[in-house]
Parts: sequence; C-alpha cells; structure tokens
Amino acid sequence: MTTDVFAEPDGTREAILAATYRALCEHGYSDLTIQRIGDEFAKSQSLIYHHYDSKDELVLACLEYMLERFEEAFADDELAGPRDRLEAFVELVLAADLEADSHQFFASLIELRARACHDDDYERHFTRSDRVFENYLADVIETGVDRGAFRDCDPDRVATTIVTMLAGVMLRRSTTDDETTWLPALRAELATYLETRVYADGGERR
Repeated sequence: MTTDVFAEPDGTREAILAATYRALCEHGYSDLTIQRIGDEFAKSQSLIYHHYDSKDELVLACLEYMLERFEEAFADDELAGPRDRLEAFVELVLAADLEADSHQFFASLIELRARACHDDDYERHFTRSDRVFENYLADVIETGVDRGAFRDCDPDRVATTIVTMLAGVMLRRSTTDDETTWLPALRAELATYLETRVYADGGERR
C-alpha cells in the first residue's frame, strides 16, 4: 500500500518525498537525517534544502502526500462492493504476509505518533489522518447498509472501532516479535465482529 504511492514520482518534489519515505523506512525517525534522505535522492542534496527547511518538514510533507494519494485512491474505488472495500482496507494492516517495507513503515509511524504527544504539527496530522480513514470506512459502511449488504449499524461507531483497533495492531506488530501467536486470534475475532455486528445475514457481497 505504501511503495506504490512513490512508484513513479512526478517532478523534483515527489522525488524528494519518495527519498524521504525510503530513508524513513530504512533508518526510522530517530536516525533519519537530511544526509540520509539525500543518499536516496538521485539529484543534488541542495535541492532538498531549496524545498524544505528541516527533517520534520520533510517527514510531515511525506505523510501528507501519502494521505492525499490514499484519499484519491479511495475516491476512485467505486467499482468494488462495500464488503470487498471494507475487507481490503482491513487487510492493509492485518495481512498475515505483510511486506517488509510495510512493516518498516508501520514502525516509523509508531515513532511519529509518539512525537504527537508533544508536537502540535504531528498531532494535527494524525488527527486528520484518523478522520480521513474513519470517514472513508463510515461511507463504505453506510453504502453497505443502504444496499442491504450490512446490518442497520452505526457507520461512525463501527468505523471508529475498526480504525482504533488497526492502530493498536500497528503498534503491537511494530514493537513485538510474537505476532504469530496473537494475530490469527485477532483476525478471527474481528471476523466474528463483522459477521455479527456489520454484515447482513447471509453475507452477500452487494
């Protein structure tokens, strides 16, 4: 879900943000420097300073860019049914075979979320990103209710529950090495929640 965003950067700004993403995944936030971002950037490092003043400005710009691309992808995803869209979103975090770069990026996100405790800029970003994801899921769930594919549940409450649970999964996957013992149980419990609280009887994909 992450590297595709930077598969074909368009212009210098996107190339810098792609370099920031790669360096962030490789080194984490605490060991991230402009020099290490420059090492991932094919052009002169001076161009980075021309566009951005600090490491945090780069990281926040990278996060915002990725969030904007996800918003665009969500908006274009009108062909799949609501159940398929909901399950695809959940799998971004719960997939048993999560790619290495996603693992690394999730670990970096945990570092950055911790900074939000004392940094207003990061706090604003993560507040906005959580709302973006919750609004997307709420819209998907509301569509499912309208089509009769989902029960008459509260879309906002369900969306908040799922996004909060996935944030916890990201934290645990990034800070422990025993996911094979708890992840299958969590996946099964979430499936039970969706079947009993969200999906209509029969679970048709409408």
